Amino acid sequence: MAGYRKSIIYTLLFLLNFIAVDAFAQKETYIESLKKQNHWVDSVFKKMNRRQKIAQFFFVRAHTNLGQAYEDSVAKVISDEQVGGLVFFQGGPVRQADLINRYQKLSNVPLLIAMDGEWGVGMRLDSTTSFPYQMTLGAIQDNTLIYKMGQQVAYDFKRLGMQMNLGPDMDINNNPDNPVINYRSFGDNKYNVAQKGIAYLKGMQDEGLLTTAKHFPGHGDTNVDSHLDLPSLPFSRARLDSLEEYPFREAIKAGISGVMIAHMDIPALDNTKNLPSTLSRKIVTGILKDSLDFKGLVVSDAMEMKGVIKYFPNGEADLRAFMAGNDIIELSQNSARAIKIIRKAVRKGQIAQDEFDARVKKILAAKYWAGLSNYKPTPLTNLVADLNRPSEQELVQQLSDASVTVLRGNAASVQLNPILKTAIISIGVTQYTEFQKNLSRWYLNCALFRVGKTASVSDLNSLYNVLKQYQQVFISINDTRPRPQSKLDYSNEVKLFITQLAAKKNTVITVFANPYTIAGLPGIEKAGALMACYQNSDDMQRAAVKVIIRRINPTGKLPVNVNTFFPYGTGVSL
Repeated sequence: MAGYRKSIIYTLLFLLNFIAVDAFAQKETYIESLKKQNHWVDSVFKKMNRRQKIAQFFFVRAHTNLGQAYEDSVAKVISDEQVGGLVFFQGGPVRQADLINRYQKLSNVPLLIAMDGEWGVGMRLDSTTSFPYQMTLGAIQDNTLIYKMGQQVAYDFKRLGMQMNLGPDMDINNNPDNPVINYRSFGDNKYNVAQKGIAYLKGMQDEGLLTTAKHFPGHGDTNVDSHLDLPSLPFSRARLDSLEEYPFREAIKAGISGVMIAHMDIPALDNTKNLPSTLSRKIVTGILKDSLDFKGLVVSDAMEMKGVIKYFPNGEADLRAFMAGNDIIELSQNSARAIKIIRKAVRKGQIAQDEFDARVKKILAAKYWAGLSNYKPTPLTNLVADLNRPSEQELVQQLSDASVTVLRGNAASVQLNPILKTAIISIGVTQYTEFQKNLSRWYLNCALFRVGKTASVSDLNSLYNVLKQYQQVFISINDTRPRPQSKLDYSNEVKLFITQLAAKKNTVITVFANPYTIAGLPGIEKAGALMACYQNSDDMQRAAVKVIIRRINPTGKLPVNVNTFFPYGTGVSL
């Protein structure tokens, strides 16, 4: 009897151990799932005619901030064309979730819903959480924080009824004047970009969200915005292989589910005149699919952008994108026209039947992997609260804390003396900042000042004279624009004022702006202490104060080369 009991106990322990291991087993990746036969995919595929199969390639634009007529026009496209998916842009979370529920009812095969969420759903939606920009994340030394961010972003996407993030951005921003990537990149070091991007995508994919590394083979070293024209990437094949493509190769090895192709003219990879990379079979199929052995979803950049339609109008760009090997053709100017043109090409045998079938099934397999074979409408109750949960807000602050980068100074020169008469100045703003309000609680003998972006010379001179009464000065430089560009939109007089203040004794300058802006402020390197804080958010301003008052030790490292004073990797620990 005792032996029997012991046997039962061992059996129970084995089962409990099995359950525990199974609970922590990671979800099979989308790429791994493609190796197996999928009965749901096969069943759906067999019920489709050729036009319906072609329609699966097309993802159309959707908004919730453009009014009822626009929403109805998208509904008509879904009903009439039975497209594969949607890409959502600006709007509100409750309106979007409600609209997704409406749109899904109109589709015979569940729609795959995507959005650009490089810094979370807050990139597009109001009343939701925005995580730090990727440039800010590039300064962080603990990549597990970025993995956790990926998990939280996945939760938000799925809570809203979405299955695919058109991110992360894995471009290497090695051109400070890049007008379209810049702060969206993790930086200019290929290893750091790859590591950060992989941490982010793994966090998302482990929670069941499809991801998309963009913009292959690399949009970082351009000075033209492909929304407006066709940029050129005039580098050698060796340079592209060793630099631009590196993060994408690493992401493919790590199991990324999707890769987005950029609209760029790249003669070293395809010398066809004015041919965007999106439309090049040599690049999409020859390099990405064959040479790099990428098995996942190939996503075109938006097909409405001038960089692609300038030379290939009237649906020709859509046909060429399809023939090049793109699996998802995003934001066609006219999807009905494009489906008709591609249908004709397929009927004429311009693409191998096996390749066509495999690509359709790959889209359906993505829908299955994301849970759409068992689709359920998104519940709207408590949606906004769920998207602004305390754990998420805490992580945003953790990420901000971990990114603060001390470029110059030591513990004494950063903190200064809390007893002395102190001026706290915020530049580029019209209201007192979180930085000022927070710091003033610790420096009780202080006064707060504001300086506008275009303050007059007389006002600047008056303030400079007033500051002679103060023994130490804290300065915050703020970029209040929605997207932090490489150069501040300050007047030359205000920039000169910053130079004058930097030369004063006991001055601490904190830059809540794109780190490249530091290069446009000559003399700033003379400040007693200088901190890079990357963006103008309240979380970042609170993080800077924590460093100043010695509540946290700064661990951030500069993710880009700013100038000779502050190269990549600069970062002082106090």
